[in-house]
Amino acid sequence: MHNILSSIDSFVWGPPLLVLLVGTGIYLSTRLALLQVFKLPKALKLIFTAESKGQGDISSFAALATALAATVGTGNIVGVATAIKLGGPGALFWMWVAAFFGMATKYAEGVLAIKYRTQDANGEIAGGPMYYIVNGMGKNWKPLAVIFSIFGVMVALLGSGTFTQVNSITDSLNNSFGFNPKIISILLAILVAIVVFGGIQSVSKVAEKVVPFMALIYILAALTVLIFNASAILPSVMLVLKSAFTGQAATGGFAGATIMVAIQAGIARGVFSNESGLGSAPIAAAAAKTEEPVEQGLVSMTGTFIDTIIICTLTGLTIIVTGGWSSALNGASLTQQAFSTVFGQFGIFAMTISLVLFAFTTILGWGYYGERCFEFLFGTRAIPIYRFIFVLMVAIGGYLKLELIWIIADIVNGLMAIPNLIALLALSPIIIKETKSYFSRIQNVD
Repeated sequence: MHNILSSIDSFVWGPPLLVLLVGTGIYLSTRLALLQVFKLPKALKLIFTAESKGQGDISSFAALATALAATVGTGNIVGVATAIKLGGPGALFWMWVAAFFGMATKYAEGVLAIKYRTQDANGEIAGGPMYYIVNGMGKNWKPLAVIFSIFGVMVALLGSGTFTQVNSITDSLNNSFGFNPKIISILLAILVAIVVFGGIQSVSKVAEKVVPFMALIYILAALTVLIFNASAILPSVMLVLKSAFTGQAATGGFAGATIMVAIQAGIARGVFSNESGLGSAPIAAAAAKTEEPVEQGLVSMTGTFIDTIIICTLTGLTIIVTGGWSSALNGASLTQQAFSTVFGQFGIFAMTISLVLFAFTTILGWGYYGERCFEFLFGTRAIPIYRFIFVLMVAIGGYLKLELIWIIADIVNGLMAIPNLIALLALSPIIIKETKSYFSRIQNVD
């Protein structure tokens, strides 16, 4: 069973899906005239200046913070280290490629999230791929929306939302401070229950406060490591660029890394980290108080920029400049080692706290994503049932070490993307029309 699931996982996250993900990003980037480059300054400005008016449950900033809560997670610490270990320094370049084109994909998701959102029976905003599939592509496409929602619930309950994050928290706290994983998972479940049962308002309030704080602390710590190794930055960047096209093995780990391995590791981990194209972020974007789909699309786009272009890049460069990439270490311990070269034992503790905060907010973000998918499938009356199951899964996360569940989670995570990408391509004329209309309107106003 393990071998069968591993083969399915390798196929799902293999070249076909990666080509579809990046290909959709390239197509949208071309049709939108590289909007992710020329409109990035406006997008960054909108994070703080977007007006909270119109339908919606939370502000545009809160929607971004909620989406970042789910995406800025263990992938930024563990995923980057794993990609570099597997594909060498060149994997970081391919993460940049995935992020660059992924920004156009994330923009498109944000536009459609606002344009085709609706209200549920409780009067709360409901949106995301399942709604822009049904309301944009037509009722005949509802099976595609149902498939997306099933995969979304599975990812939330079995993978990104629960077990993988809980294990990251319990393992890191156990290794650094000797805390009992079983007790930690129970305490974690109580904290999650307090937030999740409060709905999107509660989740977004926590995300608004915790996400900027944890991201800022982590960025400052990574920059400090880079400043202490300033002379190695340029050679490291050159190594990244060279390795991307020649293949450079991690000498302490394995031999013969090929360009294909670097591409696959970089793009797969990049997409896994920023979730561009997976269809998760537009679920949060739909809740934003805005009347302008394009403005929320631009704000959503900055999520990929912050997650990968900034945070993942800083993680990757700290690992490379400190020479840790060629050691025998891997995963979180590889990133911890890079930080400890400057901060010593304190660096390991700081990295542990960062990992805990990153993973905790990911649990909250995915808790909301899964809830919206569950509500689409079973209606608003089923929401309390989902919340109870979700908290229960968090509680038992510290008791489980089931590799099969992680593989299943990885598979459904990838499968989520397929219905969403089909919808993005089918509705691309709408995205382009909305974009042109918005920019011609604001140009006339200016």
